[in-house]
Amino acid sequence: MNCNGVREFLPDVASGVAAASAETQAHLRECPQCATQLENLRRTLALLEEWQTPEPSPYFDTRLYARLREEMATAPARNWLAWLRKPALAGSLAALFFVGASLFYGDQSLNNSPSAVTSWEMNVTAQPGTAVGDLQALDKNHDLYADFDVLDQLEVQHDVTP
Repeated sequence: MNCNGVREFLPDVASGVAAASAETQAHLRECPQCATQLENLRRTLALLEEWQTPEPSPYFDTRLYARLREEMATAPARNWLAWLRKPALAGSLAALFFVGASLFYGDQSLNNSPSAVTSWEMNVTAQPGTAVGDLQALDKNHDLYADFDVLDQLEVQHDVTP
């Protein structure tokens, strides 16, 4: 048996809870370190058995209760709405989460429809030639301008073949 295995059982052997096996006794005869550790544990346990707990002073309880009263007096006074704080906070966070989720997952057609975005723009017409007017013209004629790329490719093919 090795030293680590014996050291696990030394507290039980020293206190008398368990008897040392033949293998443990053989190791203790051969290993002076483990034997010294067993003897030290036995001495420590003997000292602990002799030790007497000191009696508390007769005024210990009186001083303890006085100190508790002082601490209770200096404790901050609780607000009369303190019991309402946690439920109100939880409710407001739940409501905020619900509103955020409903805005995010709500009626997607309102967010994506061009009529919702451009309904206010229809009433405002900008002067042609200005940046806003040009953007409005590009937006209205998007399909037409998108086909110009096809026309450009046709012209390039005709220019190459003549």
